[in-house]
Amino acid sequence: MITVNAMGDHCPIPVIKTKKAMQALTGPETIEVLVDNEIAVQNVTKMASASGGQVSSEKVADDEFKIVIQMEGALSSEEEEVSCVPDARDNTVVVVSSDRMGEGNDELGKVLIKGFIFAVTQLDTLPKTMLFYNGGATLTAEGSDSLEDLKSLEAQGVEIMTCGTCLDYYGLKEKLQVGTVTNMYSIVETMAKAGRIVKP
Repeated sequence: MITVNAMGDHCPIPVIKTKKAMQALTGPETIEVLVDNEIAVQNVTKMASASGGQVSSEKVADDEFKIVIQMEGALSSEEEEVSCVPDARDNTVVVVSSDRMGEGNDELGKVLIKGFIFAVTQLDTLPKTMLFYNGGATLTAEGSDSLEDLKSLEAQGVEIMTCGTCLDYYGLKEKLQVGTVTNMYSIVETMAKAGRIVKP
């Protein structure tokens, strides 16, 4: 494992440090990048993914994020322009009210909602907030198949909010694994201020 410490660095330094580490590889390797802001997570993730790396990220603390990049070999040393994206989020709110997507077969619905959440991680412009309520609250709690994707989104600055009443109802209040607990007033306020609402 190669560790790139970019704590305290502003764009484009985290991207440049990561790119140099990728270019110096002599074979398959894992690179761990430490940064202290969400914009750096977004920019490093975008560059590494475009370079063929398998990327995941997590929020370790309030001002500490870890990006893990799996590389099959060295990155080409060709110089490309390093761009700094101010913020890869817009004022879109994704509302998830069920642990499945669509109506019909429940097992298929669960496969579809997992695929939907993964697809959100691949968007060029991420949503600002994701709201989870009713059956959707189970997706942010222990045992959910979507936790890795949701933690990656949170690390990139997407606000993950889950209805507290719903967590209580399902007995999951102590099992929340990602994001924060919210209430109905905040849910309504967030939806009212949204530029666009996406509901699977």
